[in-house]
Amino acid sequence: MSDYLNSKIDINSDKVIEFLDEMPFWSAPFGLKLLDKIEFRKNISILDIGSGTGFPLIEVAMRMGDTCKITGLDPWEKGINRIHKKLVAYNINNVELITGKAENIPLKNDSTDLIISNNGINNVLNPEIALKECARVLKNGGQFILTVNLEKTMYEFYDIFKEVLYNNGMEPEIESLEQHIYHKRKPLNELSSLLIKSGFNIDDIESHKFEYRFNDGTSMLNHYFIKLAFLESWMEILYPKERKKVFQQIEKEINRKSEIEGSFKLTIPFVVIKCSKP
Repeated sequence: MSDYLNSKIDINSDKVIEFLDEMPFWSAPFGLKLLDKIEFRKNISILDIGSGTGFPLIEVAMRMGDTCKITGLDPWEKGINRIHKKLVAYNINNVELITGKAENIPLKNDSTDLIISNNGINNVLNPEIALKECARVLKNGGQFILTVNLEKTMYEFYDIFKEVLYNNGMEPEIESLEQHIYHKRKPLNELSSLLIKSGFNIDDIESHKFEYRFNDGTSMLNHYFIKLAFLESWMEILYPKERKKVFQQIEKEINRKSEIEGSFKLTIPFVVIKCSKP
C-alpha cells in the first residue's frame, strides 16, 4: 500500500505553482482542438474563462497579436499570479487578467467578440448563471468555443471504485460517487440544452478522446496529477476510517487487471462545442 492517501498536494503552495506547468499535459489535448475552431481575425476582444496557469490563454494571445485584446478570468489567485510572471517573461502586452468568477463576469454587455473556455465551464459552481453571463458579454454574431470532458471520463477507474463499494455494502457511497461524477461532468444533452437556453446557437459539436496509461494501480494513484486533481474528491466520498481499506482494495484490483492486460488505461472522452450568439 503506497502512502498516496497521506500525500495531499496543496494547489496554492508556491512550490507547487512553480512546477504546475505540467498541467497542460492534461489540458493540451482539449486546448489544441479548441485552437482549431477559432476564427482568426484582427482587432477583436477575447475572453478566456478558467485561465488556470495560462494555457491556452498565452498561446491565443501570441497567435492573435497586438491588435487583439485578451482577458483572462479565473478565481484562482495563485494561477493568475503565475500568468503575470509569464506575460512579463514573454513580453506579452495584449492580455488583461482578472481574478473573478464566471458567474459574475466584470465586463460590459456586448463587449466581447470571442469567448473560449478550455475545460473551464464544467468546473464552475453554477454553469447556468455562467453561461448567461457569457451570453451577456458576447456581441451579436460573436463566437463561443468550449471544451468539456464527458461523464464517461476515466470510467475504467470508476467502474472498479463502484465494484469495491458494492462488495463492501456501501450503496450510499455509490450514490455519492454518481453525484460527484454528475456534478463535474454533465451529460452532453444537458449542456447543449443549457447553451441553447442561455441564448446560443450550437454550430458544431466535435467528439474526441485521449488516454492515460499506467503500469498499474500503484503508479496511477501515486501520479502527481491524479493526486492533485482527483484523489482528494474521491476520498471525500468515504468516511475517513474507510478510506485506507477501500483504496487498498481498489489498488489491488487495478494491479490485478494490469497484470492481465499489460497496463491500466484511463479514457478521457471530450467534445469541442462551437457556438455563436445570433
